[in-house]
Amino acid sequence: MLAAQGQLVEVFRLVLEMTSLRMDDWQLSLAGATVILRYSSNYDIVETLLRNVLRCEPDNVAAQAFLAHIRVASGDVVGGCALFSDMMQRYPAEHANICEYISMSLLEAGYPAEALKILLSHLQSGNMTAALLNNVGCALERLNRSPEALPWYEKALALAPSSPAISFGYSCTLLKAGRLGEGWEVYCKRDLIVSDKSAWFLSLPRLRPGDDVSGRKVLLFDEQGLGDTIQFIRLVPYLLERGAEITVVVPGTLVRLLTLSFPGVSVRNKESFGREDGYSFAAPIPDLPYIAGVMSVRDIPDGIPYLRADDRDVARFASRLPGQRPRVGLVWAGDRRTQSEHVLADKRRSVTLADMGSALTPVEATLVSLQFGPPRAEIEAWHGQALFDPMGDVRDMADTAAIVKNLDLVISVDTAPLHLAGALGCPVWLVSRWDACWRWGDEGRSSPWYPNMRVFRAKERSFTAVLQEVGLALRNWL
Repeated sequence: MLAAQGQLVEVFRLVLEMTSLRMDDWQLSLAGATVILRYSSNYDIVETLLRNVLRCEPDNVAAQAFLAHIRVASGDVVGGCALFSDMMQRYPAEHANICEYISMSLLEAGYPAEALKILLSHLQSGNMTAALLNNVGCALERLNRSPEALPWYEKALALAPSSPAISFGYSCTLLKAGRLGEGWEVYCKRDLIVSDKSAWFLSLPRLRPGDDVSGRKVLLFDEQGLGDTIQFIRLVPYLLERGAEITVVVPGTLVRLLTLSFPGVSVRNKESFGREDGYSFAAPIPDLPYIAGVMSVRDIPDGIPYLRADDRDVARFASRLPGQRPRVGLVWAGDRRTQSEHVLADKRRSVTLADMGSALTPVEATLVSLQFGPPRAEIEAWHGQALFDPMGDVRDMADTAAIVKNLDLVISVDTAPLHLAGALGCPVWLVSRWDACWRWGDEGRSSPWYPNMRVFRAKERSFTAVLQEVGLALRNWL
């Protein structure tokens, strides 16, 4: 409960206090390591707890695999794989479980090709479990071979039809393969990724395709990231046209932007939104394509832009930005999250200012930072071409939108400002990681979600080559 409420420091204090008092209780140490890794990337603390488990239970395979994963996650891939290899030799009866551990560890760290090789080798002669079949599907999807991945997910679901993790992976792979109709139907059965699972509106009937919304109050709430909300909020008019009375509950940073963009909707800050009566349905915003019947890319609404900035804010930032055109906005990193799996995903999608800046400059353009969060601090160490940073004056996404409206191009990794630029109709270039997100498909230079987007795809874990490609394209664009 404390972790769900964001009180992580207190959670960690309690875990460490309890385990230090009961050092011979290896199960408590293992549970503590699991909790800490779930909510953070404090690998050193996790490793300490795991070593205590192994002090008490030297042959605990799960703890050994956990320790090897920590090594891989922290960047010591060789060391982690060496531990996994030693386990394979010492515990032949546990090969299937160890193979599951090592493949998932490599997948999370961004090594899908290596994970696939290990999995296929094991499946030639070893046990075929739902987890292993799922991991093969995941590896193929991350290698942008989604059609090949689908049969593996289907085999996994045949063995474990009620697994939410396998079902979710299958749904995202269907979507990535362009099979939107089938994908949304499975996707909307997912376990919701929300910070407060006790929110009162989660008990409301979940809106489904075909539900009569005329004259009904419908509550739409954010789920997953800001980018998901920005991408799918375009479908709100579908419900308005059918007579629904819409309330949208989102983080404070989106309230003003969505109020400006959808004047017929009540937009509320989720941090202060209390219980209200009278709602007939609720739905997470990423469900909207399913509800609105987006069965193929041809069904994606083409009304770009669907978000708008305040004209006064646009003028305010115009007076502050350098006058030289063109102006190019840069975003080099995503949000810095705390959970280990999210930290690893962020490492796969983000670059540094030094890497992006050295690939794109020098260039005859005004560079403008749109970077938010801790990575913004990298500007202090940047000594290349001048980079104008207006983000200190930004209060919310509406302000960021006003800056974007003053730009001629945005170049971004896969994060919320990318979606914002796309939704505002600004020309935007995506620097996509190798294991591209489902929404960008397996291949191609464009996106049906944002006709104003050009996609640059990394062909390997490193972004070096694709950033050089973007730099060349930028000079040609100028």
